[in-house]
Amino acid sequence: MIKLIKSTFYKERETAIKLANFITKAKILSFSKECEKFESGFAQYQGRKNCIFVNSGSSANLALIQALLNLKKIKKGDRIGFSALTWSTNTMPLVELGLLPVPIDVEINTLNVSSKKLLESLKKYKLNVLFLTNLLGFCDDIDKISKICKEKNIILIEDNCEGLGTVYKGKKLGNFGFASTFSFYVGHHMSTIEGGAVCTDNEKFSTMLRIVRAHGWDRNLGKKKQEKIRNSHKVNSTFYSRYTFYDLGYNFRPTEINGFIGNTQLEFLDEIVRKRQQNFLRIAAEVYKKSDKYYPIRFSHIDLISNFAIPVICRSRKIRDELVEKCNNRIEIRPIVGGDITKQPFFIKYVKGFKNENTNAALIYENGFYLGNNPELTEKELKEIIKVLTS
Repeated sequence: MIKLIKSTFYKERETAIKLANFITKAKILSFSKECEKFESGFAQYQGRKNCIFVNSGSSANLALIQALLNLKKIKKGDRIGFSALTWSTNTMPLVELGLLPVPIDVEINTLNVSSKKLLESLKKYKLNVLFLTNLLGFCDDIDKISKICKEKNIILIEDNCEGLGTVYKGKKLGNFGFASTFSFYVGHHMSTIEGGAVCTDNEKFSTMLRIVRAHGWDRNLGKKKQEKIRNSHKVNSTFYSRYTFYDLGYNFRPTEINGFIGNTQLEFLDEIVRKRQQNFLRIAAEVYKKSDKYYPIRFSHIDLISNFAIPVICRSRKIRDELVEKCNNRIEIRPIVGGDITKQPFFIKYVKGFKNENTNAALIYENGFYLGNNPELTEKELKEIIKVLTS
């Protein structure tokens, strides 16, 4: 069977040997220099001023929303628009932190929110924030979405956990909004086994994210920032400053093991993205032209497409069911992430007043699936995938 995930990280044997050697020699394995080195390296790769490394992409989403609340950029009860076709922990922080989530439907041919869908939603609701998911490495007209948000004073944030490396109109996804989140889960583009990050150009927000990451205290801020926050709260004793909590926070810190793996994998990231794009274009060229069986996926507007999974949206549930059976014991497949989140049990339980009937998000979930796209796919496996999906 062609597995979704072939290895824990790219060039696994080489990385594992380096990791074993690091662990035997490291004097500290809790958050330290390797994590800080990774933050610097990933910020440079992404083209952002700040990267805050955390223990998962889900934690990154929660930390981002908590930091916005701490800085009073938003308040409880504000309406937050989000991509209806997304992952659970893109939406759960909104519910958990007392915000009002507003689902926005997606386009079938890009799997993502378009400026048209956003404007339709804005006719019904005043949004304070748009939490956009760049689903499976695709996007719609995110440049127009960004412009609308600026014109209407909507804070645009991106869940880019599935879009690492994708470039649209010369800019990487994750760089169109105020801040963006990333995931380094083992099945995603680049693995630190578990891990995530928030990237932003805003220094004040970056500082608050570091406070949120570590219990609400001032660890990892740097001496000048520590002195500033301690003086503002009249914390003059080094003894008490160690256990002074300045704002709401959690423990989202990664370990030096995650940091070391991340630094190793960053060396391969361009190669990983290139191979994923090659795989996608090879499969898409054969599969998506079968318009009698599948909805076409539009990606010609994207400069470079980087995804860890390749979506297939069938014209009917019958076609999808037949394909699922054909893939059995041949190709490992999954649903299109969380589907229409408004139909998930947690959303129905905690969020009232939304009935998203006949949405594109629901159709994509009901008629679609994805298969793994990893940089270790062989020529034989690529041919097998194409054969199964086109025969």
